[in-house]
Amino acid sequence: MDEPRWLTDDEQQAWRRFIEVLVKVPAALEGQLQREAGLTHMGYLVLATLSERDDRRLPMSRLARKASASLSRLSHVVARLEAQGLVRRERDPEDGRVQIAVLTDEGMKKIVAAAPGHVDTVQNLVFDRLSPAQVRQLSKLCDALLEDPAPRVNP
Repeated sequence: MDEPRWLTDDEQQAWRRFIEVLVKVPAALEGQLQREAGLTHMGYLVLATLSERDDRRLPMSRLARKASASLSRLSHVVARLEAQGLVRRERDPEDGRVQIAVLTDEGMKKIVAAAPGHVDTVQNLVFDRLSPAQVRQLSKLCDALLEDPAPRVNP
C-alpha cells in the first residue's frame, strides 16, 4: 500500500485556517439572516437567485446548480419557502416533468428587505478586511478550487 501524501507544514497551516473560514463565515451569515430576516442562508440564496431573473423563475434543476445544492436539499428549502408564501412551484407547460420555482411578490419583498443587512455582513466579514488586489486574488483562488479536478491516476 502506498504512503499517503501527507500535508506539508505550510499546507497543514493553510488547510486549518481555510477550515476556520469555512466554519466561521457561513455560521455568521446564517446567524445574521436568521436574526434579521428569518431566513436560512440557503433560503436567501434561492430568493436572491430567483430575484435576479427578469421573470423571477427557474427550473428546479438549474436553481439547484446555481445555489450549489443537491436537488433533494433544494426541494426541502423551497418547500419551507413555499409554506411562507415566498416561492411557489409550477409545472413547466412544455415539459410536465419539470418543476419551476417562481419568486412570489412576497418573496421579492422579503429579499429586498433582507439584502442590505446580508450585504453589510458580507462586507464586514470579508471585503472590509481585504485590499482590492486581495479580492481579485480571492476570486482567482476560488476559481481554481471550484475547477473540476483532473482524474488521479495511481501508478
